[in-house]
Amino acid sequence: MNIPQDLKYTKDHEWVKVEGDVATVGITDFAQGELGDIVYVEVETLDETIDKDEVFGTVEAVKTVSDLFMPLSGEVIEFNENLEDEPEVVNEDAYGNGWIIKIKLSNPDEVQELLDSDAYKAHIDG
Repeated sequence: MNIPQDLKYTKDHEWVKVEGDVATVGITDFAQGELGDIVYVEVETLDETIDKDEVFGTVEAVKTVSDLFMPLSGEVIEFNENLEDEPEVVNEDAYGNGWIIKIKLSNPDEVQELLDSDAYKAHIDG
């Protein structure tokens, strides 16, 4: 299973890449594997400021729909519009072209609360 060292993670199986005051967010390789074939990604919170742990969108797979939770508080400044036509990119490239949103952070201190790759691996290994 792919768990890149340079990213941060949440217990809700999202990855976060922080660059300055902007964070790129997607779902982990583990999450896309558990969900199966992703058929739709919905984010209706563009340009909204949302608190950490609140729902910012959903991922729909063949068998289930899962909420997406904000890993950090901030404004949703970008949605990966490529996912509207090609949601399967989340399955194929979870940590690259399958990113879902970008957030302008409102509380950068929250980054310290995220899991590193070792802690995330321990979380999914139970």
